[in-house]
Amino acid sequence: MTPDKIITISPNNNQPILERVEPTKSELEALLTKSLEAFKIYSKNYALKQRQEIIKKALSLLSSKQDELARELTEQMGRPIAYTAKEIQTAIKRCEYLLKISDHVFADTPGEHEEGFKRYIRKEPLGPVLIIFAWNYPYLILVNSLIPALLAGNSVILKPSPQTPTIAEHFQSIFLEAGLPADVLRFFHSGGMNATIPQIAIQSPIVKLICFTGSVEGGLAVQGAASARIVPVGLELGGKDPAYIRQDVDLDWAAAEIVDGALFNSGQSCCSVERVYVHHSICDQFVQAIQKVLKTYKLGDPFDPKTHLGPVISSKSQTVIQKQIDEAIQAGAQDVTPENESFKNLPPHGNFVKPTLLINVNHSMRVMTEETFGPVIPVMSVKDDEEAIRLMNDSDFGLTASIWTKDLKLAEELTNEIEAGTVFVNRCDFPAPDLAWTGWKNSGKGVTLSRFGFDQFTKLKSVHLKSYPN
Repeated sequence: MTPDKIITISPNNNQPILERVEPTKSELEALLTKSLEAFKIYSKNYALKQRQEIIKKALSLLSSKQDELARELTEQMGRPIAYTAKEIQTAIKRCEYLLKISDHVFADTPGEHEEGFKRYIRKEPLGPVLIIFAWNYPYLILVNSLIPALLAGNSVILKPSPQTPTIAEHFQSIFLEAGLPADVLRFFHSGGMNATIPQIAIQSPIVKLICFTGSVEGGLAVQGAASARIVPVGLELGGKDPAYIRQDVDLDWAAAEIVDGALFNSGQSCCSVERVYVHHSICDQFVQAIQKVLKTYKLGDPFDPKTHLGPVISSKSQTVIQKQIDEAIQAGAQDVTPENESFKNLPPHGNFVKPTLLINVNHSMRVMTEETFGPVIPVMSVKDDEEAIRLMNDSDFGLTASIWTKDLKLAEELTNEIEAGTVFVNRCDFPAPDLAWTGWKNSGKGVTLSRFGFDQFTKLKSVHLKSYPN
């Protein structure tokens, strides 16, 4: 049987730029077996201190390659070159935080004192961990799972997105150079989650944990493939994240923040602002403030350091985004995007979508209910806090949400009413080292980061020692 080829198409020009080969069933099974053998050596012979030192060396190597990797990322997924290196820097900061807290996280938890007994709970590694990660923030997404897994003593198998295949290759090379034993970190290339090869890995009894970050469709496929056996599955999926702008905000400041939260990475983030609710008393002025910000943005060549927005990831994505916009306008929405030369003269060969500001939207429109994953800002007027919260919660998703107001006491009270795993006040999503993302509803399950995120990479062993009777 001829192995399937995995071809990466650049979103910048729709030309093929990379070609990889999917493993055969026997090759994948051999890889899994080697991962299990490596786990037995790594978990028993490498103490936490040694694991920490290997990761520190790997981070130093990753930092030294930052500019090269940033340019590669711009080529493969289209984010402007002005921002790609920042993702690598932020990923390193997250790793450093995880290293800092790992001694405490993996310490034994003592049991209740009782004369003649010694009791404690110990965290032990699970075994080979399968990490399937997306293309939109591949470095950040990967380290969220990879570093806790390695610190815990697990071996890891990576399945990168076909759009950014080299990320896994670089990490394997870097960690080998840093001293990680052979086969502790392996990877394979493949297509979507309904393909045969990923399902073989998911269903293998060798794999003891599956971490998936990607679309709801992909997450359901992973969960379905794993359903025939008892194995934990971590899912971080899509979002339709709302923002509520109250009447007391500084309009220009809030508008700049919302535009950034909605358009960064061309809106291709599970935590992008995808719905904006504005108090009716300031809605018109807020729309004008957004228009003023949009006039300063530049859409175009992602290798131009002055570019704010590059292409979306594929022609399919481009079509889905434009269809949501067109359907909303046909249903009564109004496109009030300001004049901007770069929005009119789009590069001819890539998957470029102009940022679109919509008003007169409502929840009968898909642009307000389904994930867009593109550079669209739909703004809806609301009469009060109660209506805003009701509409924010009127969604199958629950990843992040934000409230914008000077009244912090009220904002904190409102956070208790919002159905989302993470709620921000006066800012959009941001990559704090200790930030915990946890998906509610169709946005997933489990925590991907912070000290709580370590728990999924270990199993608990309760130990009870009774003194020997005299």
